[in-house]
Amino acid sequence: MSQATDVQLGSIGSLWRYPVKSMMGEELNAAEVTERGLRGDRAYALVDRADGKVASAKNPRKWPSLFDFRATFIEPPSRGANLPPVRIVLPDGSTVSSAQRDVDQVLSTALHREVTLEAIAGGDVGVGSSSGNPRTANAEEYWPDMEGLDYRDTVTDFALPEGTFFDCAVVHLLTTATLDRLGELYPQGRFEV
Repeated sequence: MSQATDVQLGSIGSLWRYPVKSMMGEELNAAEVTERGLRGDRAYALVDRADGKVASAKNPRKWPSLFDFRATFIEPPSRGANLPPVRIVLPDGSTVSSAQRDVDQVLSTALHREVTLEAIAGGDVGVGSSSGNPRTANAEEYWPDMEGLDYRDTVTDFALPEGTFFDCAVVHLLTTATLDRLGELYPQGRFEV
């Protein structure tokens, strides 16, 4: 009969939620994990009024300053409740709330591009639409001119999973060893959460 032994594979160094897609987020002490990841993660997104595409840091030519914005929930989102508003700190240090009537104008001015802040319908499922039904949102990705990529020096469109603002995974796990290794490979860069 073999004896089972507990093996620690790692520990959590920090836990982060990003209330607005592609903006910096908030560090958490605890979070509820749902089938769609951490409750409230990427519950909001900016939508470009010119083409209807969701703003994504995957296209830094179009959205060069998204990481200069930080979004936090005014109160934690909870199961069965409406999605709470978010507070967004702009690059100049001023703040705007999603509950403000002029939120779209403030964000458009800061981004130098006409945008609308949209939220997941009902707080848990579905990207809202004028009909109240979930819709599929689209975003763009820039492919740098690098050998081995599917595309080079071009922008492609991709659909986000229906009713979400996620583009590839609902949860990302990143080890400190990975961050350390990236720092070794690219010492002039910064690799943070």
